[in-house]
Amino acid sequence: MKAENNLQKDNLHPRNLHRSQYDFKKLISNCPELKAFVSINKHGIQTIDFSNPIAVKTLNKALLQTYYDIQNWSIPKNYLCPPIPGRADYIHYIADLLAESHNNETPNTSNVLGLDIGTGANLIYPILGCSIYNWSFVGTDIDKMAIQNCSKIIEANPKLIDAISLQQQTESRFIFKNIITPEDRFTFTMCNPPFHASAEEANKSTVRKVSNLNPKEKKTSNPVLNFGGQNAELWCNGGEIGFVTQMIYESAKYASQCLWFTTLVSKKENLSSIYKILKKVNAVSIKTIEMSQGQKNSRIVAWSFLNEKEQLDWKI
Repeated sequence: MKAENNLQKDNLHPRNLHRSQYDFKKLISNCPELKAFVSINKHGIQTIDFSNPIAVKTLNKALLQTYYDIQNWSIPKNYLCPPIPGRADYIHYIADLLAESHNNETPNTSNVLGLDIGTGANLIYPILGCSIYNWSFVGTDIDKMAIQNCSKIIEANPKLIDAISLQQQTESRFIFKNIITPEDRFTFTMCNPPFHASAEEANKSTVRKVSNLNPKEKKTSNPVLNFGGQNAELWCNGGEIGFVTQMIYESAKYASQCLWFTTLVSKKENLSSIYKILKKVNAVSIKTIEMSQGQKNSRIVAWSFLNEKEQLDWKI
């Protein structure tokens, strides 16, 4: 039986609200439009068609409304629609990481300031971090339309207005430059980097995903991806390893201005190169946090240029 059909998703973080099977009755009561997409699968369990992008978007809207008190969440057509349980895991594991430098207490305060690199049009990490732990965020993206949509989400949810600010990265070759100013102090940075090195590679991956989600569908060279995604969200020159390499080299220039730099790393084969680059820039602490959602394995790589005493002295 596939992981999504299990009553308990043991591979998700213990504090993740989505470890149990989706409560569609509860979700529909908060978001009636979801009802049109819910059906019974061959195991006799309520579900949606995860190959349908509109169904996935509506499920996300219902989850955000039901569990995180987020109203009127929406994204433009063809923008990345993130799976919320996995995104919540990243937030929870960062909370655990910060607790290590905070007397093993999970920080639940707006004094925690996160920098979300490539927040997209969905703003999902700042929304979850603010809703779960009361953290503050700066969300950045190179896409002007994405930033504009994030502004709409913030304006529709008063609790986000003072907690989340947005900044457009005007030079696509940079990650932290133009964003981190000399007076800034971030508790952590986070990023879900583009996986692929080219549009062609991204498209091939999409074909495989759609085929796996719906094997009966006829294969096409131009499939509709259930989670969507613009070019900058799915691929960049050099792919994941190129993006993360740039991030690490830039992070060294802001070594004293951030407690922890972090990024998702989808491809395990990239880890050895990443560790070498981190040693090259003299990162003091390097941690790898394994994650698993359903049949997908990923990990967070975190690094700090501060020694143990400096980490403990960092005010949260």
